[in-house]
Amino acid sequence: MGKKGIRVIFATSLLLMLLDFCKGSTIGVCYGRNADDLPTPDKVAQLVKLHNIKYLRIYDANIQVLKAFANTGVELMVGIANLDLLPFSQFQSNADTWLKNNILPYYPATKITYITVGAEVTEASNNVSSMVVPAMYNVQTALKKASLHRKIKVSTTHSLGVLSRSFPPSAGAFNSSHAFFLKPLLEFLAENQSPFMVDIYPYYAYSDSRNNVSLDYALFESSTEVVDPNTGLLYTNMFDAQIDAIYFALTELNYRTIKIMVTETGWPSKGSAKEKAATPDNAQTYNTNLIRHVINDTGTPSKSGQELDVYVFSLFNENRKPGLESERNWGLFYPDQTSVYSLDFTGKGAVDTTTQANVSSSSGKWCIASSTASEVDLQSALDWACSAGNVDCSPIQPSQPCFEPNNLVSHASYAFNSYFQQNAATDIACSFGGAGVKTNKNPSYDKCLYMTAGSNKTATSNGTTTAARSTSSSAPTVSSLWVSTFLLLDFILFC
Repeated sequence: MGKKGIRVIFATSLLLMLLDFCKGSTIGVCYGRNADDLPTPDKVAQLVKLHNIKYLRIYDANIQVLKAFANTGVELMVGIANLDLLPFSQFQSNADTWLKNNILPYYPATKITYITVGAEVTEASNNVSSMVVPAMYNVQTALKKASLHRKIKVSTTHSLGVLSRSFPPSAGAFNSSHAFFLKPLLEFLAENQSPFMVDIYPYYAYSDSRNNVSLDYALFESSTEVVDPNTGLLYTNMFDAQIDAIYFALTELNYRTIKIMVTETGWPSKGSAKEKAATPDNAQTYNTNLIRHVINDTGTPSKSGQELDVYVFSLFNENRKPGLESERNWGLFYPDQTSVYSLDFTGKGAVDTTTQANVSSSSGKWCIASSTASEVDLQSALDWACSAGNVDCSPIQPSQPCFEPNNLVSHASYAFNSYFQQNAATDIACSFGGAGVKTNKNPSYDKCLYMTAGSNKTATSNGTTTAARSTSSSAPTVSSLWVSTFLLLDFILFC
């Protein structure tokens, strides 16, 4: 091997080591599929990539989903349902077979980093708690046989009901009735350096106790502080208080090294007449503030600066979920893949409570293709907009008003703007993975009319709605040494 090859391997190895060391807090999204109107998994994968979502939780090992996320770089948390706990807990061979058939054929092309064995078992109507830890050990053993136990972590998720006390946070304690289940579980987590996974919902804390919990406190918007009388710690939001209650409960049992991971949290955008807090504005406010709070590595009052990985629930509204109206309206996206409200996954954007119903406020803004975007990125984004993005791309077909000039930047600009205006002209609707930019100059020309806010004007067309494809050659391949060097510099500057 030549010196150049050695340098490439060294640089890449150093990069991976440094990234692991300085990972920081992350934001993921839960991809529930309890609906009969959702897009196909391959379209979901395109949507997830478009919005730069890097972490996804799925609730089973669905083959089509696992295939769809191959080579996307998205890290998956895969679930084993409560109904499967009995066979998994009884025989090692069942766990071995499941891993062989459901994980190994797709790994590592599909990046799987966590397996959750059961979900909120203390809330289940049937007594399955006793099966969880034996099932976890069998899954862990199966991973060891495949030499994946250091790459894929095993845990299980809990509701906040696993605590008997959560206020004040310093009094947080586990429910003693779950001791038989929790003691071996915590031993497993500590032994295997796996996180304690919990689903946190300030929405329910507010809904169930409006006299004691203010809406602003639940939404990260409170201007006042709640003081823990035992520690003197100051809390400005319900989320931190609930997380710290778990930390104190773990400390009480001498499990101080176990990290917490939030596997579900969010806010519904719609509810019944009695669910007045379930609105798009509140959902946007909660999730925007949550993401900013997490990405900044703020930590909690008792764990200042502590990394915390969080998954927002959920990707789509799910029309088959039972219960109150709000249960079917936790999604960030409608099944047609349009945004329920604007959400910035970088944590850098300000809260904008403009919803899709108020599109007139975006008058005078358009979205066009970035002149610095690569042809590969532009083509990928154009294809997505004209298919999964539900944009009518017929005006950029041959003989139609926006076909000329026949180049990728022009065609992508038309499609980007159409998607942008159809989705409330929000910042995220013009991201396209960095390939889109906003402009205050109307890009319309001749008979090619770009859609504007509050208007349905588009270029007249009788063409088809297939995606326009560029005939230009793809971008040249960048050397792996250059990529490694660039990423290392990026690490040094921003880690």
